[in-house]
Amino acid sequence: MKTSVIIPVKTFQKSKTRLCLSEEKTKKLCRLFLEEVIKTVCQTNIIDKIIVVTNEENISDILEKYDCKKIQDKYETSVNDAVRLAEEYLIDNKFTHSIVLPLDVPFFYSEDLEKLLKFSSDKSAIIVPSRHFDGTNALVRTPINSMTPRYDEGSYSFQIESAKNADVVIVIGLIYRLMLDIDNTEDLEFVLKQNIKPKFCDKIRKIIEN
Repeated sequence: MKTSVIIPVKTFQKSKTRLCLSEEKTKKLCRLFLEEVIKTVCQTNIIDKIIVVTNEENISDILEKYDCKKIQDKYETSVNDAVRLAEEYLIDNKFTHSIVLPLDVPFFYSEDLEKLLKFSSDKSAIIVPSRHFDGTNALVRTPINSMTPRYDEGSYSFQIESAKNADVVIVIGLIYRLMLDIDNTEDLEFVLKQNIKPKFCDKIRKIIEN
């Protein structure tokens, strides 16, 4: 078993516009989210490599700190295309499992990923929806290209449809902390009230309140 996490990262100035924050605060939040996701992944002993697919230039220090592989996403056409770029590298390097995570799900713990992988089988897709069941917060595929991801389309239901068409075992992973994402101001208020990872939440508050 050789497992990778794929994190597609849109250029920060194009990200999280629905948070209605200044460009500077948005960039700081995106960096904070990305580092928290990467740091949490690194706390597991089951991930062999973290792949960040991005055209964002101002994260080199984070990638170096955690020994991540960067794949350039020059055109930033879609999350689906970003995942495909990572797939080429993973297949060439004989990875067997991949977990796609967005940068805006920073509230999971390392054991949540370990639980997810326990449900994988030889040909399977594990789909973790957002708390509104309208997006995909984690996608585990075995093998790497067992199904074609369908993000950006109201992705949760479309991921299931794609997995059915690929004839793979489908598992819906209802892991609460992974189902928390931050797309808009309502999400941000909600997760801060939950106060999972209190020190991390304090860092978020410091950015948005200053």
